[in-house]
Formats: sequence, C-alpha cells, structure tokens
Amino acid sequence: MPNVRFEKAQRWYPGADKPAVPGIDLEIKDGEFMVLVGPSGCGKSTTLRMLAGLEEVNDGKIFIGDKEVTNLPPKDRDIAMVFQNYALYPHMSVADNMGFALKMAKVPDDERRQRVEEAARLLGLTEYLERRPKALSGGQRQRVAMGRAIVRSPQVFCMDEPLSNLDAKMRVQTRTDIAKLQADLGVTTVYVTHDQVEAMTMGDRVAVMKDGYLQQVDTPLKLYDKPINLFVAGFIGSPQMNLLQAHAKDGKAQIGDYLVPVDPTASTKMGPQHNNVTVGVRPEAWRVVSAEEGGLPVRVTVVEELGADAFVYGTSEVEGAPGNIIVRVSARDTVHKGDTVYVTTDPEHVHVFDTETGERLSE
Repeated sequence: MPNVRFEKAQRWYPGADKPAVPGIDLEIKDGEFMVLVGPSGCGKSTTLRMLAGLEEVNDGKIFIGDKEVTNLPPKDRDIAMVFQNYALYPHMSVADNMGFALKMAKVPDDERRQRVEEAARLLGLTEYLERRPKALSGGQRQRVAMGRAIVRSPQVFCMDEPLSNLDAKMRVQTRTDIAKLQADLGVTTVYVTHDQVEAMTMGDRVAVMKDGYLQQVDTPLKLYDKPINLFVAGFIGSPQMNLLQAHAKDGKAQIGDYLVPVDPTASTKMGPQHNNVTVGVRPEAWRVVSAEEGGLPVRVTVVEELGADAFVYGTSEVEGAPGNIIVRVSARDTVHKGDTVYVTTDPEHVHVFDTETGERLSE
C-alpha cells in the first residue's frame, strides 16, 4: 500500500476572507491509520475531501505513493470513501450494495460475488447479505458501508466521522472492529473525527488541527504525555487536563499561596520572559494529602463513581484556579460531596505553558 503526502495543500472557498486550510504539510505512512482530529470548523473534513478529490486544491500538491493526484478526478485516485450517513441504496440488498461499484466497473459476476462474500465474512455480515438496509441496525449499516469500500481493494481508505450516527455502546464496539479490520487489511487509512477519545483509541498517529493548521502530529501517548501547546493540552484527554493560571516565582509556579513544583527545564525558562504561565495537571496526577501537608484546597461538588476509580469534581477559592478542578481517586477513597480535600502533585507530572503564546515550557 502507498503512503499519502500533502505538500502545502490549500483550500480557499469562494467568498471566504481566509482559507479553510491555509497549507497543510503531512505525510501518512504506508499502511498507517492516521486520525485527523479537532473541533468543528478546524479543516479536518476539508483536508480529507481534498485527498478524495471532492474539494478543489487551490494551491500545493497531494501525492498517493509517487503519483500526484492533485487535479485527478475522484474515480482515478483509487480511494474508497466511508461517509457519516452510510449512503446505502435502500432498494438493494446488502450484497448488491457492497458489490455495486464492482458492477459499474464491469467486474465479472463470479469475482464480484467472491469479493463480496469475503468482505461479508470479515465484517460478520454473511447472514445479512440478502436483507435490505432498512432491516439492519445502525452498526450493521455502517459495516455494509465499510464492506462496499473493502471490496474495491483501494490504495487508501478515507473515513469521514463514520461512527457519529451510532449510539455510545455501538460506537465503542464499531471503532474496535474498524481498528482491527484496518490492521488486518493493512490499507493506508485517513480517518476524521471530532471525538478525541476515538482518535486516541484508534490511530497509529493522530494529527490535531485548529483553524486549518496542524498543531501536533504524534502517537496518542506522546500527545497525552507531551502536548506541544496549550490547545493540544486542553483538547486531548478525557476528562480534560486541569489548566491553572500561575505566576513564576523562584523557579516554581505560584497559584495563590500554593507553589506548584515544576521540572528543571520549565524552572529555568520561567522568569521575566515567561512570568505568566499556565500549569497543566492531569486528573490522575493529583495526590490527595492531609491539610497539614499543604496543597491546593478543593471543595468537592460532585463525585463520579466509575467502579474501579472515581472522578472528583470540585472548586477552589485560590486565585488562578479554574472554575472546576478534576481529581481521579480510587473508588474506595471516602470522598463525599461537600468535603474539602487537599491535592498536590510531582514535578514530572506538571505541564507548564506560556499563557500568552501557548508555548510548552516543560521538557
């Protein structure tokens, strides 16, 4: 399977005062599952549609393998698209829906039937081949849409928020199915979602976008452990990272009377040029301590019991602390609504950013 390469690819919609995608540079490796993620309007779907040939590229280039496809029509790019809304023909059976593109390409009947049956076996759809789409659940319809893409044996899969119409339980199951299927087939895949949990659990690498620009492209764990800026830090993670306003003081970050310990790299950078900083702490990085040990006081407003652990939501009256602070604790810890708990953390778990520029100051 080939790699995919964007070279300063730009999309500027007529009448718009700025480009939707100013000029993206991105390389997707052979056989890789790349997820484009970001808030609505960040340009991720536009980027995918430029690759598929559904949006014009106003400047720059796109390559599939060594072949430039910037100005090729969609049918000549050897790409299979899976849409959000399934786009199945209601009057056709599952088998006919899956084999329709092959029929249009005049693939012989025996070969077409064989490829449809193989895709149905992979997707667990064999017993549904004679049914119409209306007799299927949402998850089964999405698998039919996947099957229609698979039978074509394309060079690249393009998936535009394919799970957003499914309920929560079905979404979890189907994303597991898609990730396994992609790994089995080894087809280069570009997947668009606004759901960062989906991105983290499915992608080999994840590209985080904002306002048409790539913010960071990395493995899910690297994005989680070392976000490159404030936007990525706040976007990646569920529940999201606690972001607290602080001032630099003697190599530490001060929030009210509480001094947050930071790593040596951040400590040396903090000072006159980076006086106003934002400290990021993941919910699981807090430690609950006694009042005598000091720490940031948090008044508990809600405790979310999840079985193995719990999330404590609270507020702090310390200046610079956000409206809500989230702390992950063991489900066996006795924390109740109305309690005040004191939390602290360790330098290696603290992310420090320049508040004005969003630049990461930690190592």
